[in-house]
Amino acid sequence: MARSSFFQASTLLSSFLALANAQSSYPSATPTTSAQPVFTIPASADEGADVLPNILDPQAVNAQDVCPGYKASQFKEDERGVTAILSLAGAPCNVYGNDIESLNLKVEYQSKDRLAVNIRPTYLDASNSSHWIVPEHLIPRPQQEDSNEDLDLQFTWGNEPSFWFTVTRKSSGDVIFTTKGTHLVYEDQFVEFVNSLPEDYNLYGLGERIHGLKLNNNFTATIYAADVGDPIDRNIYGSHPFYLETRYFEAGSGKYKKPLKESDLNQRNFNFGSKRSGKGSPYESASHGVYYRNTHGMDVKLSPTNLTWRTLGGEIDLFFFDGPTQHEVTKQYQKSAVGLPAMQSYWTLGFHQCRWGYRSWAETKEIVETMRAFDIPMETIWLDIDYMDKYRDFTLDPVHFSPSDAVDFFKWLHGNNQHFVPIVDAAIYIPNPQNPSDAYAPYTRGNESGVFMTNPDGSQYIGAVWPGYTVFPDWMSTNGVSWWVKEMVEWFKEVPYSGFWVDMTEVSSFCVGSCGTGNVTLNPAHPPFQLPGEVGNIIYDYPEAFNVTNATEAASASAAASSQNAAKSTATSSSTSTVYLRTTPTPGVRNVNHPPYVIDHVQGDLAVHAVSPNATHANGMQEYEVHNIWGHQIINATYQGLLSIFPGKRPFIIGRSTFAGSGKWAGHWGGDNASKWYYMYFSIPQALSFSLFGIPMFGVDTCGFNGNTDAELCSRWMQLSAFFPFYRNHNVLSAIPQEPFRWASVAEASRTATHIRYSLLPYMYTLFHQAHTTGSTVMRALAWEFPNDPQLAAVDTQFLLGPNILVTPVLEPLVDTVKGVFPGIIDGETWFDWYTGERVNAEAGVNTTISAPLGHIPVYIRGGAVLPLQEPGYTTTESRRNPWGLVVALSREGEASGELYVDDGESLEPGEVLDVSFKACDGVLKVDVKGEYKDTNALGNVTVHGVYGGVGDVRLNGKEVGKEKVVYEQAKGVLRISGLNGLTEGGAWKEGWSLSWT
Repeated sequence: MARSSFFQASTLLSSFLALANAQSSYPSATPTTSAQPVFTIPASADEGADVLPNILDPQAVNAQDVCPGYKASQFKEDERGVTAILSLAGAPCNVYGNDIESLNLKVEYQSKDRLAVNIRPTYLDASNSSHWIVPEHLIPRPQQEDSNEDLDLQFTWGNEPSFWFTVTRKSSGDVIFTTKGTHLVYEDQFVEFVNSLPEDYNLYGLGERIHGLKLNNNFTATIYAADVGDPIDRNIYGSHPFYLETRYFEAGSGKYKKPLKESDLNQRNFNFGSKRSGKGSPYESASHGVYYRNTHGMDVKLSPTNLTWRTLGGEIDLFFFDGPTQHEVTKQYQKSAVGLPAMQSYWTLGFHQCRWGYRSWAETKEIVETMRAFDIPMETIWLDIDYMDKYRDFTLDPVHFSPSDAVDFFKWLHGNNQHFVPIVDAAIYIPNPQNPSDAYAPYTRGNESGVFMTNPDGSQYIGAVWPGYTVFPDWMSTNGVSWWVKEMVEWFKEVPYSGFWVDMTEVSSFCVGSCGTGNVTLNPAHPPFQLPGEVGNIIYDYPEAFNVTNATEAASASAAASSQNAAKSTATSSSTSTVYLRTTPTPGVRNVNHPPYVIDHVQGDLAVHAVSPNATHANGMQEYEVHNIWGHQIINATYQGLLSIFPGKRPFIIGRSTFAGSGKWAGHWGGDNASKWYYMYFSIPQALSFSLFGIPMFGVDTCGFNGNTDAELCSRWMQLSAFFPFYRNHNVLSAIPQEPFRWASVAEASRTATHIRYSLLPYMYTLFHQAHTTGSTVMRALAWEFPNDPQLAAVDTQFLLGPNILVTPVLEPLVDTVKGVFPGIIDGETWFDWYTGERVNAEAGVNTTISAPLGHIPVYIRGGAVLPLQEPGYTTTESRRNPWGLVVALSREGEASGELYVDDGESLEPGEVLDVSFKACDGVLKVDVKGEYKDTNALGNVTVHGVYGGVGDVRLNGKEVGKEKVVYEQAKGVLRISGLNGLTEGGAWKEGWSLSWT
């Protein structure tokens, strides 16, 4: 969590304090008792210069108007690509930096589905190469492949009015990227190029931010890692300069001449039948992807007909992925460019419980026991910074989380087949040199090894985070990674964790610059703001409908808010016009702290709440060049640490700041959201975006992190998150506890949803294996799975888990119905209700009203699917010992298919596996088994949806199954076959078999 978001949260008003004191089931909101610092860092330490984003600055110069662009010469082309020299086409403009007069252009036909365009300065030496070139050992660059297949993407160029280039699909003539009619601007602190797009384009990605799935066409997507509590539409933790674009065309028109505009469609209620003759959608689509391999801060300005790319430096290193479907684009991007997602251990797919506010091993154990008492499955308990000694990494609070008590706690927890994950922050405490008792071994060992970032003058860069003044690991130093690994290994001897949760990794600092220089004798210091739970800093906010659903508490909240607002109204304020800092280029000098071009960064000044851009790495690079990958690098270091602790097993990491490729090591959570209905909604497009980015292990703080949830919101959210890959409940110290057992209705809703989730774990695990081996997605947007329906282009209130589970959650309060579309019906798809097995009666392209009383989340199975299930246990370990089951959902043609992947659930490179395939046709289900992994669990039951017109004898491998084991609900078309355990002794997948019901 970015606990720094309490700057915002602490201003919210209500009566929580009185409420918490009145309810003994809520622990009191008090900070960790071991943290009682004397000196508080002044708030002014985190105040930067007043800067105005270029896109909002009325004085800003449009580089396209004043810069001359470049002319290409010395053009050479062969079967592997193109090279040329680009020379400045006129007088330098030096608008936001110093113009580079000569550039190298290199175009590579890298593979059958990937084209690369690279532009960098002609002259590079050791003194300036790091300004431009991203080292390949940090962010691997896709390489040219030997391929006999022709690339469908074609590169063309021209010199009028200045150099431009176009990328076109040869097969269709569709121009997917062109800079024609614009100027290339290439300066030492500013690079700009513009590519045209069709009207009403469908663009996804360019994260991380809280935004709808489809990006607006009048919007600036800023990419700069920021420690900030989930503002809407602004840059937050991750940096993913990748987008997917989808274009829709009239079906059967041959080459793609003109993509459809939004005005061509009657959104939501378009009658497909009116524009088609015969069966099927009247439209088809084509998708492609673009990856900009650049680690600098950037603005991507989305205008109605183009994108303007503006970075604070670096080379232009573009990669185009041909697609032409979303599935193929994502696979091409992950497999060849950034790496395939990590395979998750089976246990990580269970439910995780966390809270900032568990105050001891005893209380933590009580939470685990209470979850079991309420029969709410829980796999993993997490701890926030409460467990630390004065908020220092790799320590335990000696009073409340003593090492001696830890021994008994972990023996008990692991004995129940449950897991533990602690939070670990990015910054390392620097001890007070005048206080021998303040010694801190991780710092001492790191300092002796030279692993911390420095100031430009070589002195140690000292910022401030939770424990006070801190230093920051330099992952480019010789010993940085090995030091971190050793600290993890040593701490594991005391705290036998199962995975790592790395936080504050943007990298965050609570002051501008090296504020700790000369101040270390003040350590331990208090952060420059109140911590949650301290006097006067309680979280007071409640969900939007709280006053209706929780009238008593709401009345108390209103009274408290009124009294505090009255007190605030007596204060006076004055306003003055802001004088903004604007800098101009200086020849031979880069102003890295305040570059002339100001990106639309959520914090304004780049050094606010972050390590400053001039912080220096061992190889001479500055944070200015690589700020966006600090979080990516600590994830890599943590991955190496977990491999050392668990040799041969899959590391489990949840990280906050990510970059392109972080998914090959870790998952991600959505950061510091709030207990608001709109944050529950935004969790869906955020998760879908991370599917594109190659980080499928994604979830959010269920029920909300900041503010107080209530029973209705938490009930709906617990059920929604049960269908996310990463499923965790977590909230802030000073809000009311929100474990699902706190309300009877939430407990029941959680049990129902978790039962479904745990039943589906074999299906989810198979999806993860497919993602890990092919780059496919786990959570999917409807538009990606049904690419011929333009009405689905912006749908992000529903989603698919894999190809076959459709989830339509309630995302607003005080309702008992929800509207949802059933995709693909125009093309003959059919859907079945998860709970009843009945076929859904819905029209193509029409929102259907679905009953959804509190406690019920609508879930549907796609016709044509065979779903492998397993009887759920309390933990994933228990679940894996239970009988198997199958749900066969027949298509309208009476067919279905599916897959199951089974291994030991934890090995990095499993020696033995099972690949099971299912095929149903003509009333017979056939199962084919390949592999040597031994699974001895029997098959318990098979349920078949879509069986109409009666059934005959049910036979397994030709042997009749007793009639007492068969129930046929003809009106619903559901055939249920149970009690198969005795017929499949030795294991359901011991060998292939067939089941017939005709």
